[in-house]
Amino acid sequence: MRRRRNSLAGLLFLLPDFIGVLFFALLPFFQAVVRSFQSAVTARWVGLKNYRDVLGNSAFRLAAGNTMKFTAVCIPLLVLLSLAAAVCIQRVRLGKAALKGAFLLPMAVPAASVVLVWKVLFHSNGLINGSLQRFGMEKIAWMSSDAAFWVLVISYLWKNLGYDMILWLAGLAGISPEIYEAARVDGAGEWKCFTKITLPNLKPSLYTITVLSFLNSFKVFREAWLVAGDYPHQSMYLLQHLYNNWFRELSFDRIAATAVLNGGVVFLLILFLQRAWDTEV
Repeated sequence: MRRRRNSLAGLLFLLPDFIGVLFFALLPFFQAVVRSFQSAVTARWVGLKNYRDVLGNSAFRLAAGNTMKFTAVCIPLLVLLSLAAAVCIQRVRLGKAALKGAFLLPMAVPAASVVLVWKVLFHSNGLINGSLQRFGMEKIAWMSSDAAFWVLVISYLWKNLGYDMILWLAGLAGISPEIYEAARVDGAGEWKCFTKITLPNLKPSLYTITVLSFLNSFKVFREAWLVAGDYPHQSMYLLQHLYNNWFRELSFDRIAATAVLNGGVVFLLILFLQRAWDTEV
């Protein structure tokens, strides 16, 4: 009887969140699935026409390719750099709180401020180009060349490094110090302790951090749009730019089809990561 009451109480606590997810996430996505098979204005059933139009669109292929490239470059870099930062900070004795605050500071910086920094550093009259001129070097059109992609990568890493570092630190805190002490007594060095103790015990954290980093990679559009507009250099033209431009053109049918394709790919990637994590664990 008590177990049934506890179960009912748990369901009642979950009910408000479930209602919110149902009305603000599941139902809109279901509507997007339906709209992906209809025309934009008349809502006439057109079958797979919208998907054929999207897959044959050169702007979609460019945006999808750039988004996949951005994810493939940023996620491994972010995971490795944040892990290295977490391991180093864990070994620090003094000023650990100040270091954590310094790494977390970019998360508190508004997007408009980040854009201002971008313009100061990378535009034609920016700080970097001014420094190059002082040394007699030519200006670099950062935001009008392939370098724009790497500016976007650096911005993403700078913005999210502290967040992932804190997650790694939480995982490191769960490893008992006695395990390291026993290993060192047996003659294990730092690298041996890291590969045989630290990494295996961080596998549960790896899945969570990878998924969150992957989802956060879709939030970089704000900075890219504010600094480069609707049509930036082709190296940093992402799916979010495509959504924005098609929304302005009222191409809701293509937006819906693209959203379904995007959601399906994200879902499959998360399932793949979970399967790989379950197999290794």
